[in-house]
Amino acid sequence: MLDTGTDDQLHEEIGRRLTSHDQRYTSGRRALVGVLAAAGRPLTIPEVIDRGEGVPQSTAYRNLTVLIEAGVARRVTGSDVHGRFELAEDLTGHHHHVICTTCGTVTDVHVAPRLEQALEAAAEAATADLGFEVSGHTIDLLGTCAACRCPSALSGTG
Repeated sequence: MLDTGTDDQLHEEIGRRLTSHDQRYTSGRRALVGVLAAAGRPLTIPEVIDRGEGVPQSTAYRNLTVLIEAGVARRVTGSDVHGRFELAEDLTGHHHHVICTTCGTVTDVHVAPRLEQALEAAAEAATADLGFEVSGHTIDLLGTCAACRCPSALSGTG
């Protein structure tokens, strides 16, 4: 994870990554990074557009593609047809996702270090006979979010 003690450090690193891919860190890309950084979870394109000030849909797609190619952002697959986007883990820290199979919402979740160590050991043990070197892992936990499981309780109408 990048030491992102300040927004300036984050933006400097992103600028370096874009420059290494012959791309500029434009105000539109900076706005998209700001939206993704503030979200705390992966966002769909409509959510990015709603939160980004006046960013047209075509520009959002084009700039997100550039950010992904430069290793600044990544696409996260949910349980529905919508792709979701977040900043790369090496910028924000390793985490996993919980995915609601009803509404498709994807939320970041961090697990205890002991569980991370057990996951790494299990992955290495599972692939040792294949000669495969594990470089990382992702875990998506599928289920139903609180809002979908009990909507009347959350709205106060039940």
